Amino acid sequence: MFLGFSAGLPLALSGSTLLVWMRETGVDLGTIGLFALVGTPYTLKFAWAPIVDALDVPILSRLLGRRRGWLVLTQILLIATIVGLSVCDPARSPALVAAGALLVATASATQDIVIDAFRVESLPENEQAAGMASYVAAYRIGMLASTAGALFLVSGFEVMGFDKASAWTWGYITMAALVGIGIVTTLLATEPAASERAQRDPSHTIDNPARRVMVAATGAFSEFLTRDNAVLVLAFVIFFKFCDAFAGAMTAPFVIDLGFSRNDYATIVKGVGLAATLIGGFVGGTLARAYPLVTALWIGALLQTASNLVFAWQAMVGVNLWALTLTIIVENFTGAIGTVVFVAYLSALCNSPLHTATQYALLTALAAIGRTYLSSGAGYVAEASGWVTFFMLSAVAAVPSFVLLAWLQRTDHFAALAKRSAQDT
Repeated sequence: MFLGFSAGLPLALSGSTLLVWMRETGVDLGTIGLFALVGTPYTLKFAWAPIVDALDVPILSRLLGRRRGWLVLTQILLIATIVGLSVCDPARSPALVAAGALLVATASATQDIVIDAFRVESLPENEQAAGMASYVAAYRIGMLASTAGALFLVSGFEVMGFDKASAWTWGYITMAALVGIGIVTTLLATEPAASERAQRDPSHTIDNPARRVMVAATGAFSEFLTRDNAVLVLAFVIFFKFCDAFAGAMTAPFVIDLGFSRNDYATIVKGVGLAATLIGGFVGGTLARAYPLVTALWIGALLQTASNLVFAWQAMVGVNLWALTLTIIVENFTGAIGTVVFVAYLSALCNSPLHTATQYALLTALAAIGRTYLSSGAGYVAEASGWVTFFMLSAVAAVPSFVLLAWLQRTDHFAALAKRSAQDT
């Protein structure tokens, strides 16, 4: 949970909060728009994940262990880069701000890699979903702290007499200090036993660092691709959240197009929607602990699909705040259940401590294909079909995941995962 807070905190500091700062200082909208590219490290983090798997951090890894050494390093880098960004002037040197934001995003993405590996290796399969629910809840709180919290903080510094530039600087420095929560958590945590075993593996003791990274990268791919039904598994990873992402890509335009105000949308989505997401996450964790993983996946998949049909109902009802509230609650609640259960499945796939960071980063990158690329045409479909038909079609988009899930269940894929998990335990 505390590592979730540490992971969620930096995201907005190189994103939405930074954009508010830039606009307040008079940076033009064209330049601000280009800052979306600062998020690139979160998409490409799998490219350097093998370094995290293969190399130890001098001194820190010897004192704290393989994973905790990397965690402390990335958290120290986060503090340094956030403080560095705090002293930049967006109006005078937007290029320098862009470089600082990119460094923050890179340190943050690397921390994500290590936290994911730490979580997967620390928790048994039946606790992965519950652990992820705690992680997601605290991640959202971390994001809230670095968005609304940071903005209130800057306003507070201005009330105290600081000029605008100094208020922003001290606001960011305060956010950097909050990263200390992650450092304290790491120091109090226990190194995963699986990671300690991996450190003694011959492939992890190769003298040449470059060769060790190459062995880790190729080993991560080959170990996964030689499993039974590897291609079907990768296809399922891509399609499981597709129907949810396809509808989600058009949720905001749909609400505005229907006739609701932006304040209606913000209040319901950010308020009620956030609460539903947090509750849904913990319900998903409970489901994954109470039922076999395949059963939990079926429940999550069916609930996600049903939530899209609720949007079709909303389109027929029209402008009604109570109906919108119910629709957003259902969408966020079911989406969170599906996400937490899905992450438990991805974690179960990463059962080799030599490759946890690399394989998990690659799987999450594959999962993002549905959200980023396959959903990119959603607007054209909505424009051509109308809202009711669009959301019905988005429910139909779940069919490939149903077919793949049924196929994997028939081939004893989940029984094999459970057996491997029991052997590791």
